[in-house]
Amino acid sequence: MIENKKKPNPIDIHVGSRIRLRRTMLGMSQEKLGEALGITFQQIQKYEKGTNRVGASRLQNISSILNVPVSFFFEDAPGENSSSGPSGMAEASSSNYVVDFLSSSEGLQLNRAFVKIGDPKVRRKLVDLVKALAAEAEAD
Repeated sequence: MIENKKKPNPIDIHVGSRIRLRRTMLGMSQEKLGEALGITFQQIQKYEKGTNRVGASRLQNISSILNVPVSFFFEDAPGENSSSGPSGMAEASSSNYVVDFLSSSEGLQLNRAFVKIGDPKVRRKLVDLVKALAAEAEAD
């Protein structure tokens, strides 16, 4: 059972992945975030992996630097819904997939380009196009 104590808490992992997501969406390096907080980039790495827990005051500072409310870091967190059944697990797995995608190089590029499109009708048509391409790929 000693092995279990070394595993990061799922909430710490989630908060860390949300820090990484927002930091990369802003194009900010771990070094730059660390400098703003007065800590090393290695500490940022530990937060982002969930290895080290982020304290409340530090999370408040991070939210200020990354320009998001503290609640951003807990959105879609595991165990957020009181119903802890298979559907809750599927949702957590689904949100992890989204975070993983948005943290990837392609996901970031796509997201940055998409938010620059000012016309909501064009964005809607682009979403429809991607859905059509995905459906076509499934049919093959």
